[in-house]
Amino acid sequence: MNLSHEEEENSLSLSKFESMLKTNKVFFFDSEEFEDIILHYMDTGRMNLAKKALKLGLEQHPKSTGLKLVQVEMLVYEDKLEVAEKLLNELYAIEPTNEEIYIQKANIYSKKDQHEKAIEYLKIALEYTDDFADVHSMIGMEYLFMDNLELAKENFIKCLDEDTEDYSALYNVVYCFDFLDQNEEAVVYLNNFIDKNPYSEVAWHQLGRQFYALKNYEKAVWAFDYATLIDEGFLGAFMEKAKSYEKLKQYKEAIECYKIAIELDDPSSFVLLRMAKCYERLENYEFALNYYQQTVHEDPSLDKGWIAITDFYIRQKNYQKALYYVNKAIAIDGENPMYWKRYAAVNSALHFFEEAEFGYRRAFESGDVNLDTFTLWTDVLQFLGEFESAVAILLEATDQFPEEYEIEYRLAGLYFLMNKKIKATFHLNNGLRLNYKNKTVLRDYFPVVWERTEVKNLIAKFNK
Repeated sequence: MNLSHEEEENSLSLSKFESMLKTNKVFFFDSEEFEDIILHYMDTGRMNLAKKALKLGLEQHPKSTGLKLVQVEMLVYEDKLEVAEKLLNELYAIEPTNEEIYIQKANIYSKKDQHEKAIEYLKIALEYTDDFADVHSMIGMEYLFMDNLELAKENFIKCLDEDTEDYSALYNVVYCFDFLDQNEEAVVYLNNFIDKNPYSEVAWHQLGRQFYALKNYEKAVWAFDYATLIDEGFLGAFMEKAKSYEKLKQYKEAIECYKIAIELDDPSSFVLLRMAKCYERLENYEFALNYYQQTVHEDPSLDKGWIAITDFYIRQKNYQKALYYVNKAIAIDGENPMYWKRYAAVNSALHFFEEAEFGYRRAFESGDVNLDTFTLWTDVLQFLGEFESAVAILLEATDQFPEEYEIEYRLAGLYFLMNKKIKATFHLNNGLRLNYKNKTVLRDYFPVVWERTEVKNLIAKFNK
């Protein structure tokens, strides 16, 4: 690895400083060397070493403004804001045009959640700084803290106008566009950015993400292609290109991208799961099952992997195996209503109706209040002959679905079976009023009731 001249100097300074600490000898460093050493230790979280370096630095250079500003940064980091502010005021009296004084003032106000005041000082720093990009980025962050996404975006763009390689600012610009639902505007901005910086793989990747959000999957693939051509190891771009191919139903191409992702990084359960789904859509069931099994082997605690195998076997109508795998998923997440719903459906297909009823009940108790949960649950209860329980559930369902013909026809059928003709007639009329065409619900689920003369007469009378 080739180090730049500056990196080599920093590395030598660090080695020399750490050697001094070990031998208790005192070596001389210029003030800028001390600044770099202190900031390195702060960036790497070694505050004790940073404080030792600051102490020695101030002993050797007691009048160094740079070291005192680093001291301010350390005080701000430690939330010693009053002491930091006092030191800054002393430095301001000496160097009122030093932009770092205003930047640190801004950091103090930002720590106090006084972001407007922080922006005021950063705008003053702009008058004295040569590093416009950095200050605009900081202003952008303050506006983000204030949830002013438009002004944040404006300042991150100004940052990128000064420094096109500030990828953090680029990500923040795109974040603002995303948050403001300005995907089309983001495409325009990124296209202009790419015109000036055609080899920015990050910009191409972000452009692909915008096209994906706009459901323009062909363009998304095109943009991700450029990102992967510029950087052949760009894992995220390969992953998102694969997802775009899936949306285009080009499953073979998606699989190829996922294979490259696996070569670039250890196979993740997510990638293996996506590959399994692609193979299944290609009707290559052997490969699909293989990758589903690799998914749960890679991460046995991934309930989504177990449920994916469950769904695979449901689609294959192999309900015995589906039951085995849905139980695996429930063992990991027993509060997921969709898992209990699958459990119920599988047991119902196997004619284990008591277990099916238990599954629908658990789905409901876990928060599932969808219409089909109520109807499927009561259909099972009807089969078990538990008419009153089924009625109670359907009546509760009317709170969620007050004008639903599926419920009304079922209530009518159940009340007829229970010989409660007044209530049965009331609900049958409701069902006919809400959806006459789908009166066949009564025929499909209550064929005995449907054949009754009184029911046929009620339907015929309603149609007149």
